[in-house]
Amino acid sequence: MNIFNPKIIESLKGYNRKTFIKDLTAGAVVGIVALPMAIAFGIASGVTPQQGIITAIIAGFIISFFGGSKVQIGGPTGAFIVIVAGVVSTYGMLGLLVATMMAGIMLLLMGIFKFGDIIKFIPYPVIVGFTSGIALVIFSTQMNDFFGLGLLRVPAAFHEKWIIYFQNINNINLWAVGIAVFTVFTGFFWVRINKSVPGSLVAIILTTLAVWLFDLPVETIGSRFGEIVAEVPAPALPVFTFESLQTLLPVAFTIAMLGAIESLLSAMVADGAIGDRHNSNTELIAQGVANIVTPLFGGIPATGAIARTMTNIKNGGRTPVAGIVHAVVLLLLLLIFGKMAKMIPMPCLAGILVIIAYNMSEWRSFRGLLKNSRADVAVLLITFFLTVVFDLTIAIGIGLLLAVLLFVRRISQSATIQIDEQPATIDETPVSLPKGVDVFHINGPFFFGVANKFEEAFLRVSKPPKVRIIDMGNVPFIDSTGIQNLTNFWKKCRQANIKILLARVNPAVLETLKKNELYNNIGVNQIFFDFDGAVEEAREMLK
Repeated sequence: MNIFNPKIIESLKGYNRKTFIKDLTAGAVVGIVALPMAIAFGIASGVTPQQGIITAIIAGFIISFFGGSKVQIGGPTGAFIVIVAGVVSTYGMLGLLVATMMAGIMLLLMGIFKFGDIIKFIPYPVIVGFTSGIALVIFSTQMNDFFGLGLLRVPAAFHEKWIIYFQNINNINLWAVGIAVFTVFTGFFWVRINKSVPGSLVAIILTTLAVWLFDLPVETIGSRFGEIVAEVPAPALPVFTFESLQTLLPVAFTIAMLGAIESLLSAMVADGAIGDRHNSNTELIAQGVANIVTPLFGGIPATGAIARTMTNIKNGGRTPVAGIVHAVVLLLLLLIFGKMAKMIPMPCLAGILVIIAYNMSEWRSFRGLLKNSRADVAVLLITFFLTVVFDLTIAIGIGLLLAVLLFVRRISQSATIQIDEQPATIDETPVSLPKGVDVFHINGPFFFGVANKFEEAFLRVSKPPKVRIIDMGNVPFIDSTGIQNLTNFWKKCRQANIKILLARVNPAVLETLKKNELYNNIGVNQIFFDFDGAVEEAREMLK
């Protein structure tokens, strides 16, 4: 139950009519808001509008029903646009479905093996770097529809996109630009008029009516994709081979990591808004189930959506029932009004995605991080540029690797080995040592990052002692490299006829020592939990 404990079970205890009305209202509003977003995300991802809606319906229902957050709203998000579009263009729709199911299995295993808390420790510069990079890529993908350039094929590479945009600048459709600019303006400023109805929905209704009434010469969903099929397709298992699984494994891992990061970030933001605490592992399991089931119906990757989750909260949603209602409302909208969606102008959807890209960009956080240490700035900029110039798989991998290496470097720099000959100092208190005894104080974790410091300390000793006390009072843990390094140090001391004592060894370090041969080599009688005992033993050895 600690691993999988859906919030709906807790929420339904004491559930009443008043709470249901709030959830019903919030779910209906979120469902209406989610429809244009689902269509826009589907199109921008290189799939059909219907697939975006199907993803929002099925994944939204599963994430709310099984999830570890009371108010999380799931579905397709802007963060996945770049990677989904890349997978579709490289491996086709079948490759995307298989990769999504593989990612779902990974997410499921992450939750089962309690990786929910570990993912929270991904460095902030990495998250801001790839999020800002994704925002810039999304923005660049919408320029064709935003300006109505009419390009049938847009290159995948970032710089090639802008080259072809400038080459076709004379083909700008002013009607398309007007619709797109109106959408952006409405999306940003409608909130000053009415906070209940989202500006993107108002823009879609008004621009669609304008295109229909005045027959404006702009591309619509219908002219590009035909009618949206107002039905949920029957489930079908995608055909895959072992070779395809091997090929798609890196992509699936990126989808899983991105889904985990975004869903848990969204859940954490929601916790702060409603004063609750989500279950990370349960949330990952729900995300995994959603991404396993949704591709059976032709859906794309899904995760927790921060914007829709906050819309849910602001409209009174407080239990997973609101998320379930949102999925039902989306289903009804698809069945009843799905065919009418073909009249939505593409420049309007481009304008909505430009707003989403702006909100994703986190430019204030980006600017703030530029004032931090050079290491943080390096991680931020490298992750950002790799996301924009190459792809998210490379960016996340190298960004995390660089962050880990810099972290290890910082920890190794903070760890020190101090040598005391006469007298020693323990917690700033002088301690008298017998003649012929010195002390090596290890300060900080004893791991592979500080292995060479023992060698350096050994060379700093001017006169070899008869007994050497290694003070480990400030060592929180020791890893296998530290054990090996300590073993080599013990061998050198033995060759020099120096006896070794370990002092102030904490229980965790002692347990690690017991699992290695070094424990028997040093001897149980020469390992102490306190420092005074080690000094007394040193005196006995000198006698």
